[in-house]
Amino acid sequence: MEQKVITPEEKLQKLGLELSPVRSVVGNYVSHVKAGNLIFTAGQGVDQYHGKLGLDLSVEEGYQAARISMLNLLSVLKAELTELSKVKRVVKLLGMVNCTEDFIHQPKVINGASDLLVEVFGEKGRHARSAVGMAQLPGGTAIEIEMVVEIED
Repeated sequence: MEQKVITPEEKLQKLGLELSPVRSVVGNYVSHVKAGNLIFTAGQGVDQYHGKLGLDLSVEEGYQAARISMLNLLSVLKAELTELSKVKRVVKLLGMVNCTEDFIHQPKVINGASDLLVEVFGEKGRHARSAVGMAQLPGGTAIEIEMVVEIED
């Protein structure tokens, strides 16, 4: 008996999540660059969460913001690839957290993005990662994440 493979899009649907249209860029750059079999994305923030972690927002709110940021990144990939199943491997994330200088839970916040990648892609979603604190992010957004993915040839 053949086992049906569940696509990343179906996994998102089962999680009750949907991808939104790709957000417009707000400067002189593009949303992503494909180089060989790698895609490098521009950073994606969130419209729903603004302010500083450790002052205006909790770790849990930051976690949710990171999930939304990752959904924005997946929208970019879907627009380029048409099918997320063409992702061979998530290689690297850079997660930036708008936070107070004494906030130390950047990894817990960016886990929102990392956990979603593993939920959607399984082992292919495990990645190298940096989670860093920033004094400010564009527009006062709480989170900005960029990623590198390897795609099928």
